[in-house]
Amino acid sequence: MSDPLRAAARHGQWVLIAGLVFGLALPSFAGLLRPHLPLMVVGLLFVSLLRMSSVALLSSLTELPRVAPTALILQLGLPIGVIAIARVTGTATTPVAMALMLVASAPSIVGSPNIAMIMGTAPDHALRLMVAGTVLLPLTVLPIFALSPVLEGAGQVAAAALRLLVTIALTGAAAMAIRRLLFPRPSPATEERLQGASAIALAVFVVALMPAVASLAQASLAQLAFWIAVAFAANFGAQIVTWRLTQGQPRDRALPLSLIAGNRNIALFLVSLPPESTAQILPFVGCYQLPMYLTPLLMRRMYT
Repeated sequence: MSDPLRAAARHGQWVLIAGLVFGLALPSFAGLLRPHLPLMVVGLLFVSLLRMSSVALLSSLTELPRVAPTALILQLGLPIGVIAIARVTGTATTPVAMALMLVASAPSIVGSPNIAMIMGTAPDHALRLMVAGTVLLPLTVLPIFALSPVLEGAGQVAAAALRLLVTIALTGAAAMAIRRLLFPRPSPATEERLQGASAIALAVFVVALMPAVASLAQASLAQLAFWIAVAFAANFGAQIVTWRLTQGQPRDRALPLSLIAGNRNIALFLVSLPPESTAQILPFVGCYQLPMYLTPLLMRRMYT
């Protein structure tokens, strides 16, 4: 344990589980962190981007025209479909519809290239899709926010999209600048420490989400089980369907696309949307961390 960051990198899943347990066991402490969720999302994004080479990120930007159509299908076509179904069924204002709409609108989690490597494929396509989805997010959310009951009025929609744009742009620029200044050619040990820092940042973020999960568990275990089921169905269901639909594509494209279809960075919306809008879906955001971290363990067999 002489190097806690490298230890955290090697035991990333256990670090997350520790965050879950800590947040549930000490809800009063976790409650102190909850008001700072938006700031913690920014910190998590910063640490995650800091792990990535500036050259790799800029190279992925040059691929934006080629991968943009796929990102638009995932982040625009899919959530519009969710909204249409919710409106037809009269469930558009329910927390479940809101959670599914937001998760379908979100870009890939930053760790998708690493998960792709764990699954035995090259991370390049996952990185390109992650970068494209994150860059396009401020544009793709405009029609989604306008169509959904989450926000009302053009001013609120534009303000939410602008907050996302500023957050992503400033955080990405700061991460690239500090990476170039402090870690221009990081050693394997430094790379591992950055990975460990990212795991710890995610665990702290999960701790802050746990009061919503803990209060739900105290109020109704059935409701908690329901949100867990929704989270797993949304994540694993999207992966399974996408994998089946992309069987004709090369594995190094089909697998990253399927991973990203399910593993989305819904936490970014905690930065742009008003707290009163996201409070009702915080249990889902907390439960959604479970299938994301269990993807390498539970979905590996499907991808082999």
